[in-house]
Order: sequence, then structure tokens, then C-alpha cells
Amino acid sequence: MKLKKQGAEIFIPDNADAETALKRTTHMAISAHQDDIEIMAYHGIVNCFGRNDKWFFGVVVTDGAGSPRDDIYKDYTDEDMKAVRKTEQKKAAYVGEYSGVAMLYYSSSEVKNPDNRDVVEELAEIIRKAQPEVLYTHNLADKHDTHVAVATKVIKAVRSLPKELRPQKIIGCEVWRGLDWLNDDQKVLMDVSAHQNIAAAVLAVHDSQICGGKRYDLANQGRRLANATFSESHGVDKYEALSYGMDLTPLAEDDSLDIVKYVTGYIDDFRKNVEEKIGKLL
Repeated sequence: MKLKKQGAEIFIPDNADAETALKRTTHMAISAHQDDIEIMAYHGIVNCFGRNDKWFFGVVVTDGAGSPRDDIYKDYTDEDMKAVRKTEQKKAAYVGEYSGVAMLYYSSSEVKNPDNRDVVEELAEIIRKAQPEVLYTHNLADKHDTHVAVATKVIKAVRSLPKELRPQKIIGCEVWRGLDWLNDDQKVLMDVSAHQNIAAAVLAVHDSQICGGKRYDLANQGRRLANATFSESHGVDKYEALSYGMDLTPLAEDDSLDIVKYVTGYIDDFRKNVEEKIGKLL
């Protein structure tokens, strides 16, 4: 398929053609930035790793131009960083044995523009061609504006498709805000214990970000361990590493659901849970 933006690219580690790479996809992640996929959607990566019947496909919406930089990258221009981050994302796709990764190369401002239909239409076309069973994206309570913008565009893209072509499951994932605050019966629990060496490797190749002063590799490992340990207060640990998700599937099943009210409903439920817990113990 032809991508809209200059510099956009589809990379396929095993050299299959793009149609094959999309058609065989069972799990897809759509993220704002390079390395977001490896932070938030390792559940999809590891469930497809080493398999011939399941394939993971990543989509990175922005070009990575505005990322912080330090160490050997401190004098890099935005154009330099775009090239570096594209290469790093390809390395992650190769190590993680992705079916492919599409780098759409939009600027953050384009993605955050509520009226930009190009992003929605391009995402819809990718989803239509791949028809993944599971779709991972950012959670709608994330604190990063570009992450939330991508998540809303994903929902719009899915809603533009006939219902029979929509993913069976859509999960909003943790990056710039954890989801520990969700009530336990509302968390999507994603066991990411397997192949911890691959989990570390697919994130570690994003060297420009780690050298840029952000230890995403250690922070992500710590969050997954913390989730696994603190997920259950009255029992032994069931997982070595755990990611939390917010279930966004109802937004694809019922187009009449208001996106803002859907997310604030989770917040209201959390508030109610806290009020009730305190109230019964006063």
C-alpha cells in the first residue's frame, strides 16, 4: 500500500511483501512514537514471537522529530533524529520478529489536530487490510497529548469501518500514565513474563531515547514487576511481569458511546470505590 507522507515506510523483517505482512497479522499496535510499541504492547509481541500462526504488526504514527537528545545525539537535528529513530524501530521489529512495522511520519501537531482526517483514513486503511484480532493503542487517560490524540484517531478509524472488519479486542495501554488506579475488575491483565530477554532487547535498541536521559528500559521493567507484585494483596505472585490495559472494545462495538464519558466513567468508578472503602472503615 502507498503511504501518504514523504519519508513514510513499511519495514518487513523477513522480506515478505506488504500485502502478505498485513494479511497474516493477528495482533497490531498503533503508537504515537518509536519505542512506545515496545513499552506498551509487549503482550502482543511475545504472544506472536516464534509463531507461524500469529503475527505482530506495529504502526508508529509520528516521525519522532521532537524527542529529547543527549550524549552522542545532543547535536543531532530533528532530521537526524527522525532517521535514527526510524532505524531503531526497524531494529526492534527485527529482534521481535514482527510481521512488519509501518512508520507513517506525521508530525505531532498534525496528529493532535482534531480536524486532520489523513491520519484517521490511513489508520483505517491499515486496519482494514490487516483485520487484526487484537489491537493495542494508548489508553485514553494517558497524560501525553500526542498519545491521547493517537488513541482518539484509532477509535475514529475503527468506527469508520464496517463492524465485521473491526478488531475483536482493543486495549488501551500504559506509557505516560500507569493504570493501577483502575478498579481490579476493570483492568485488562496482560501477562508479559515470557522471554524477558526479548522484552529487554526490543526496548534497549532505542538507544537515542535511553541516552537522551530517559531510562525507559529500567522504568518499564520496574512498572511490570510492580504491577505483578501489587496486583494481588492477599496471595502469592501469579506473574513475573504484568502490564495493565484499559478495555476500549466497547467504543468499537457501540458507535454511540461518547469517548470522553466512557473514560470518565472509569474515573467515577474509581472515586466511588475509594469513597466506599473509606466510608465502611470510618
